[in-house]
Amino acid sequence: MEFILRINFSAPDSPKVSKEPIGGYAGLGGRGLTSAIISKEVHPLSHPLGAENKLVIAPGMLSGTAAVMSGRLSIGCKSPLTGGIKEANSGGQAAQVLARLGYAAIVLEGKPAGDDLYKIYISKDKVEVEKDNSLKMLPNYDLIEKMKGIYGDKIACLSIGTAGEMKMSAATIACTDMEVRPTRHAGRGGVGAVMGSKGVKVIILEDKGLSNRTPKDPEKFKAANKVFTDGLKKHPVTGEALPAYGTNVLANILNEAGGYPTNNFSSGTFAGTSKISGETQAELEVKRGGLATHGCHRGCVIQCSGTYNDKNGKFLTKQPEYETVWAHGANCGIDDLDSIAMMDFLDDNYGIDTIEMGATIAVAMEAGIAKFGDAAAAINLIKEVGKGTPMGRILGNGTAFTAKAFGIERAPVVKGQAMPAYDPRAVQGIGVTYATTTMGADHTSGYAVATNILKVGGFVDPLKPDGQIELSRNLQIATAAIDATGMCLFIAFAILDQPETFQALIDLLNSFYGLNLTGDDVVALGKKILKMEREFNAGAGFTKEHDRLPRYFYTEKLPPHNVTFNVTDKELDQVFNW
Repeated sequence: MEFILRINFSAPDSPKVSKEPIGGYAGLGGRGLTSAIISKEVHPLSHPLGAENKLVIAPGMLSGTAAVMSGRLSIGCKSPLTGGIKEANSGGQAAQVLARLGYAAIVLEGKPAGDDLYKIYISKDKVEVEKDNSLKMLPNYDLIEKMKGIYGDKIACLSIGTAGEMKMSAATIACTDMEVRPTRHAGRGGVGAVMGSKGVKVIILEDKGLSNRTPKDPEKFKAANKVFTDGLKKHPVTGEALPAYGTNVLANILNEAGGYPTNNFSSGTFAGTSKISGETQAELEVKRGGLATHGCHRGCVIQCSGTYNDKNGKFLTKQPEYETVWAHGANCGIDDLDSIAMMDFLDDNYGIDTIEMGATIAVAMEAGIAKFGDAAAAINLIKEVGKGTPMGRILGNGTAFTAKAFGIERAPVVKGQAMPAYDPRAVQGIGVTYATTTMGADHTSGYAVATNILKVGGFVDPLKPDGQIELSRNLQIATAAIDATGMCLFIAFAILDQPETFQALIDLLNSFYGLNLTGDDVVALGKKILKMEREFNAGAGFTKEHDRLPRYFYTEKLPPHNVTFNVTDKELDQVFNW
C-alpha cells in the first residue's frame, strides 16, 4: 500500500484524481492513517459538511494479506454528529480489496458546486469518476444490485443510502460483505453524511488479477499467523461463544449483570431478554435455513456473524448484532426478533447507524411519539427517516437532536453521540470510556466490558469506581493500535488473556514489514493516535468538561442495583495522563 488516491471535487477541472506516494504518512494504516490525515489536513473549526472537511477511507496495516481477521476498514472525517474527529470501523470486503489495489487510503476532498451524484470505479488499471444521477435516492440494496448488473459480482462496494444523500448526522457508509450485500457499516458519527456532502453515492472496487500482499519474511509470517489463529480458536470467547451465538450472546449476560439498558436507560434489566437473546436468535436462524455462524469478510476465523431469514425462509438481513438487537429491542421495550431484524434491514437499506437510531427512537418514545414496546410504530419511524419527512429529518439527525426537538432531558449521549448497549452505572469502566474517548460515546474505543463483566484480562468490579480509569486508559491505547492494523477488535479477548497470541500479532507485523516492533512500540502507536485525535478535538473547542456523562447518570439510580455513576470528574481528567 504505497499510494494515497485523492479525488478533489472542488478543483477547477473537478473532479480531479491524483495518485501520490504515501510519503510522510508511511508506517500508518487504518485509524492511525485516517486520524493522521484529518488532524493534519482538516481545520478543526471547519464545517463537517463543508469543502474543508475530508473523508478518508483506509485499510489497516495488515489488510490485503493472508493474516486472519485483517479485513477491517477505517473511515475518518470531522463528524457532523459530534463536531470532533471520527473514525468509524467496518467489516466486509472493502479493506482487503483496497489494500490489494495498493492504496493506503482514498481521500475525498472539496465539495461539488451542484447537486450531481458521482460513482467511483477503481481497479488495478484505472480510476473512473462518473456523474450518475440515476442513482439518486436509491436505498443501498437496490443500489448494489444495480452495480452488480454493471460491474459483475466480483466487486466490493462502499455506498450511502438515502440518509447519507440527505446528509443526516446518523448516516452510515455501507460496505458489501462476501455475498456482495450492503450489510456491514461504518456506522458511527455520520460518516455517510460526509460522503453525501462530497456528492459520492458509491465507490466500486475490483481487484481482479491481483493476489494478496507479500510479506518480507513469508515463513515467519506464516508461522505467526498459525499461532495467532490457534490462540483465537482456543479462547472461550472467540473460539466458542461468538461463533456459536454471535455478538448477541451478550444479551443474557448483560441482563443478568443489570447493565442492559431498557426503555431509554431507565432500567438495567429487560423482562423480554430471553426472547431476543443470542441463543434464541441462533436457534431461530438455523430453524429457518439461515446461518448462526458466518464471517463478515474472507479470512475471518471467529465467524460471529450470520444470516437471518424471515418466516418464509427468505433472506431478510445479516444476523443483527448485539448492539442492534439491544437498540431496537430492550431499549425500546421490544421483544420480537422479526421486528428487530426488519429494523436492521431498514437501517442498512437507508444507511442509518443502528445504535443511534435505536437510541433516538427510545427518546422519541419517552417523548410520547410512540409507546415503548410498539414495534410497528418503531418500524414506521425508521421509514420516515428513509423518506426524509419532517419527522424523519429530526430522527435522522440523532438522539441529542431529537431530545432537543421534543424537550427530553434524558438523552444518553456524550459529545452528541448515543451510548451503546451497556449502562455506565452498572458497568462503570465503559462509562469512563464513553465519557473520555475522542469519538463520543463509543464502546469499541475501550471495551471495559471485557474486564468488568466477562473477566477477560483480569477483573475490575463493574459497580465500583476503583480501577476503572487505568482499565479504560489501557484499553483505549490498545484499541487505537489494533484499529491501525486492520484487525477485528474481537482479537482483544485472546490477546488480553494469552501473551503468546499478543506476541503473534507483533510477529505478524514484524515479518510482514521487516520490522523489530515490541509490545512497547504497539503502546506507543496507540498513544500517538490518541494524541493526534485529542489535539484535533481541542482545536475544535472540546475541553475536559466535555469528557463527562449526562448529569442524570450521576443522580438517577439504576435498577436493579440502584447505583449511580461514581467515577469523579477529577478521576476522569486523569485518563490521558500517561
